[in-house]
Amino acid sequence: MKQIIDLNAFAGGALAEKVNIELQKALDNIADPNTDHKKARKVAVTITLKANEKRNLANVIIDTKSTLVPAVGVETELIIDYTPDGSVTGAELKSGIPGQAFISDNGEILDDKGQPLPAEEPTNKKVVQFK
Repeated sequence: MKQIIDLNAFAGGALAEKVNIELQKALDNIADPNTDHKKARKVAVTITLKANEKRNLANVIIDTKSTLVPAVGVETELIIDYTPDGSVTGAELKSGIPGQAFISDNGEILDDKGQPLPAEEPTNKKVVQFK
């Protein structure tokens, strides 16, 4: 088949440049660990030719478009509660189980919402006599 145009030089190299820009976007999207690696990315090139009335000249529009994969959603849980005035409120569950305290990475005791628990005072400071 006879070559009509050199795609690398077409429109002063703009076609090749636009394709490379969209390919780079697709490659960056593939390399992003926050996207699903299994889903396909697409790069589309549309060349639109619009002829004049004499049909001896065509105006050419070159469009490129990439279809990327969105970032994967992040899941968490909210504890739904009420404020003292009765309004609904929410806080992110940090402990894994509502109402359960946990120890943070730095050794601090936190409630299920990740807030520090107040230090408890001993209820009986006297030693009980043992037999």
